[in-house]
Amino acid sequence: MTTLKIREMKQKRTDLGAKARAIMEGATGAGRAMTGEENTSFDALMDERDQVDSTIERMEKLLDDERDKVDDLPDDQRGKGKDDAEVKAFRAYLLNGRAQLTEQQARALNMGSDPEGGFLMAPQQFVQQLLQAVDDMVAIRRLATVQQITTAESLGVPTLDTDLNDAEWTAELSTGSQDDSLRFGKRELRPNPVAKRVKVSRTLLRRAAISPETIVRQRMEYKFGVTQEKAFMTGDGNKKPLGLFTASSDGIPTSRDVATGSATGFTGDGLIDAKYSLKSQYWANARWLFHRDAIRIVRKIKDDNGQYVWQPGLAADRPDTILDAPFEINEFVPNTFTNGNYVGMFGDFSFYWIVDALAMEVQRLVELYAESNQVGFIGRLESDGMPVMAEAFIRLKAATS
Repeated sequence: MTTLKIREMKQKRTDLGAKARAIMEGATGAGRAMTGEENTSFDALMDERDQVDSTIERMEKLLDDERDKVDDLPDDQRGKGKDDAEVKAFRAYLLNGRAQLTEQQARALNMGSDPEGGFLMAPQQFVQQLLQAVDDMVAIRRLATVQQITTAESLGVPTLDTDLNDAEWTAELSTGSQDDSLRFGKRELRPNPVAKRVKVSRTLLRRAAISPETIVRQRMEYKFGVTQEKAFMTGDGNKKPLGLFTASSDGIPTSRDVATGSATGFTGDGLIDAKYSLKSQYWANARWLFHRDAIRIVRKIKDDNGQYVWQPGLAADRPDTILDAPFEINEFVPNTFTNGNYVGMFGDFSFYWIVDALAMEVQRLVELYAESNQVGFIGRLESDGMPVMAEAFIRLKAATS
């Protein structure tokens, strides 16, 4: 039972009442009593209105019972029927296109901006599964703080640009000198569109044991993950995320750079300088971030006592470490070891914030790939990211020879 049907019945009751009132007021306006025919019509309208009232009452009771049943369900099961309906509609759209959707299915998925062009909103379940998989696939999303906004256009991040000076020793009745140095700023994260196109065989869509949305989602997981991870590393912040390896006063300035000790790689002393340039309160969550080419170099470095700075984890729950800190390997970290280039990082990556907007569009392309018996899917998602606390990061750059 839907609230839409109840609203329709209530409107019918209103219309019946208006017709009955018109008959009565017609007679009253003429200064006479209602005729027998008018009385019959009036009574019939009111009887029908009473029947509609009874129907509405029963429908509302049934609706209340359904709501009570939902309230008794565990949190993770509430609204499941609605989600299942959206998923089924989305699956039908991926498999057969918009033309095969029922009016109700199309209305559930319609973005409202381009109803005839094939743009439909992916169910929230689909988007969450995609984002969760991307989190697991790429390093920065897994380590970062990820926020989701559904209505606001952006997320402001308050920052302490200039702190107060230290407190002063003073007399019992004195309050110390006035300090006007405190300054606050605000960086803004504004989700920007990111898109990828995926081609899938029509035969695979029809015959595969797994569902069409699983096939499409798996390919988009990889494509969206790669696109975003590159931007999280080296994006310039112009309609895309501001990357960790992009020097910026809005993210990580050059004052957080430390030389590696070598123009073509790393030295043990350079890594030690980098680690101890980071405040100790960040060490609990801090880790190194390198390209695999950098790890190959670091694994060969020894300290002054002949001990390797890289140590393998000897227990199942202990990761490999560099100077007692774990590390992440990422293919998109810069790996050109020449004068002054960025080649790695040490920091607490929870201070890299990512903002996603859960408004994903999927467009189905049929004719474009008809000759190759394929169907194209374009996915669009909005996301942004940036470092929000510069002092939580130390960026390594090759020394200048």
